[in-house]
Amino acid sequence: MMKIKKSMIINKIIQEKPEVVEILFKAGLTCIGCPMAQQETLEQGCKAHEMDDKEIKKLVERLNK
Repeated sequence: MMKIKKSMIINKIIQEKPEVVEILFKAGLTCIGCPMAQQETLEQGCKAHEMDDKEIKKLVERLNK
């Protein structure tokens, strides 16, 4: 099973683990279909949505459960 890291490209995460889409949406990352999802890391996307490092860490933990 793939372990999700904040340095991973959002689109790759979704392709490998489509079940995480709902978690991303609930976290405010509605950029699933956005072109930026193809080149932006999870951390970059979170920061663009004004999440701090603590929130990003919690999100990564939820995505890996």
